[in-house]
Amino acid sequence: MSSPAHQLLRLIADSLSIVQQSCTDKGAQLPDLDAPFTPSSEAFRADPSAAEAANIISAAALQLAAIFTPPQVSLYHVAGGHFRSAAVRSCLESQPFPQIYEAKNSYGLHVKDISAKNGQDPDKLARFLRFLATHHVYREIEPDIFANNRISSVMDTLKPSEEIIADPERKYDGPPRLAALISHHLDEPFKASAYAWETLADPETRHSGDPSKSPFARALRTTESIWQFLERPEEQFRRRRFDAAMRGTQALQPADAILHAFDWKCLKPGSVVVDVGGGVGTSAFPIARAFPDLKVVVQDRHEAIDNGTKLWSTEMPEALNSGRVRLEGGSSLVIAARSIYRRNLSSVHNFFNAQPARDTTPAVFLLKQILHDWADSYSAQILQRLRDAAGPETRLLVVDSVMPYACHDPAADGIPGAAPRERPRRFLRTTIDPVLVLMALQMFVVLNAQERTVRQFERVLKSAGWKINMVHRHESDSTFLQSVEAIPI
Repeated sequence: MSSPAHQLLRLIADSLSIVQQSCTDKGAQLPDLDAPFTPSSEAFRADPSAAEAANIISAAALQLAAIFTPPQVSLYHVAGGHFRSAAVRSCLESQPFPQIYEAKNSYGLHVKDISAKNGQDPDKLARFLRFLATHHVYREIEPDIFANNRISSVMDTLKPSEEIIADPERKYDGPPRLAALISHHLDEPFKASAYAWETLADPETRHSGDPSKSPFARALRTTESIWQFLERPEEQFRRRRFDAAMRGTQALQPADAILHAFDWKCLKPGSVVVDVGGGVGTSAFPIARAFPDLKVVVQDRHEAIDNGTKLWSTEMPEALNSGRVRLEGGSSLVIAARSIYRRNLSSVHNFFNAQPARDTTPAVFLLKQILHDWADSYSAQILQRLRDAAGPETRLLVVDSVMPYACHDPAADGIPGAAPRERPRRFLRTTIDPVLVLMALQMFVVLNAQERTVRQFERVLKSAGWKINMVHRHESDSTFLQSVEAIPI
């Protein structure tokens, strides 16, 4: 019998053949690590089989590294992970990317030339660039001469270096880019993560779900939630960056992903869909366009509803004027903000109040990226208010990341769609998307909240009178969001 390492190598070779064949069939190219990132370089992932094969290659390669790297070295790599974060932040904020890109010699740029523009110490900056180059972010092509590559190019803010250096406070303003999201992660959540253990060790906070008692609050020495903190006048930069980061997050998922979250065709004409915390109606747009016989209600803060009214009046005025789409904001509504986090607790309307009375019982309540902002005790109260307003046939859709286990979960077998696509061989330990694991920790350190496994969704839904009916997954399963469909108990 061959060793696990040989089996992993064969799995990598077989998976690479699948990716290569898909690229050949579709006229796409395999990603080039030394070339800048472009959306077209990810075209091969549109083929679900190729996307899955690429995930398997990555998982198998990581497991091979775990096998052959000395365990003490592997552990030290994990323990020293904060240095990688520090290096990325230092390079992202000092912006060597545009300077290298703008260089007359596209070959690369000496660190002294980079530092001459951004004012950094060249020897110190070189340490961070070199450290990242060993992790395949940037390339050191000659001593102290660095070039961009596929990964470093993701830091591009689409602004010239002179503009960034002259006005760093606004470098993330403009079209949404991943750079704003990375910058946010490397600031508030990064600092909060250093206080994760202190929060867990403190008897007053270890079992609390209060967002004002999070590692973030401890790290920033505040008694406020992150939303209250971001509303401070002196935090305008962080607030603008956060807004840009959340807009960039939307780009990580297909625009029509919500259409795969539920069998919308099964609803009768005139059925009411209530998007709780729908922001300006980003998710409601595809539903209203694809299913004009449905009535859609978007609920959120007054500010979001005002902006949404302007947007709908421009993009779909007929839907708004006819009344088939309504935007509701008011103190009697259960609302939230649309984002990875929920903003500004002091100015949002109360989640925990009753839904307004309606002539027609809602057919669907939609909660997109809402519950992961809240610990179970708070989530149960939100869900209970929706259960109180639900009818026997009402469906609840919770669109969040459904966290997989690092092993097979027998309990998921009884719920259609609950089991994720699992590892193809017993010797491949896990194929969990690392982003999901990061998100689970992110929600804890910033909000004292959580991403949930199917079992955890079952628990919190049942406590509020709901039962999971099924889990909807995107065909390629490459999106980080799934839809948990629940029915009243």
